[in-house]
Amino acid sequence: MLCAIVAPQSAADSVPDSKPALVAIPAGPYIAGSDAAEREYAYRIDARAYGHDATRRQGWYDAERPRQRRSTPSYSITRTPITNREYAAFVAATMRPAPEVSREAWNAYRLAHPFELTRRHAWRSRVPPAGREDHPVVLVSRDDALAYAAWLSGKTGRRWRLPSEDEWEKAARGTDGRRFPWGDTFDPARLNTHDAGPFDTTPVGRYPEGASPYLLLDAAGQVFEWTSTEAGEGRANVKGGSWDDRGCGVCRPAARHARPEKLKHILIGFRLVRED
Repeated sequence: MLCAIVAPQSAADSVPDSKPALVAIPAGPYIAGSDAAEREYAYRIDARAYGHDATRRQGWYDAERPRQRRSTPSYSITRTPITNREYAAFVAATMRPAPEVSREAWNAYRLAHPFELTRRHAWRSRVPPAGREDHPVVLVSRDDALAYAAWLSGKTGRRWRLPSEDEWEKAARGTDGRRFPWGDTFDPARLNTHDAGPFDTTPVGRYPEGASPYLLLDAAGQVFEWTSTEAGEGRANVKGGSWDDRGCGVCRPAARHARPEKLKHILIGFRLVRED
């Protein structure tokens, strides 16, 4: 079912340029995880897009939770990932470093992307890159996301936090176990990936046809998103896929991918839950 955006409920809620729009998720069950048929579909669309079967050989989707019925309480979740504009209010009000990464730190991550590609996402003088104010904030660690949530909680008098894997997945796919937010068939026109996108972040909300049943946007593609679900050894699950991916099996809400919590990546941002 479709749910309306949650409006501010009090003066404490309306912090200029910092209060993200929300969608309400009702309490109740949903179908989580994937079955063999869904994982096979994911491997096949990856192979078609990339021209090889590396994701299958590396078992990218083999550790997904089995398809199952799970339940959540009610909550509200930000309709899009947190933007540079929203994060800038936090940076301006605190001593938190702005999103950035040094060449030394980036090289130590041993990622595929060259350091030069990070420069378009890095802030200067604590200000977001010009023209990217409404793009999702990236180059933020999980600790940065938690600090933003704590700051927003103090400003609004409501508790904000990272979503659990269950909360994120339910908001992204609805209750019926669909493979993507919009249905069971991959459609590159409905999300920001390397299949049809600009190989870069875009302003949030640019793909309304990719909305979930709850009207959540950018839950597939755009950027991976930190969750509160830990994966052990200083790692946490991220969800959603990114602008860099093709296929896009990893963009399915059932897909799960662990990253070091201290990582500041150009492919990872976050959205928040506000407790009801």
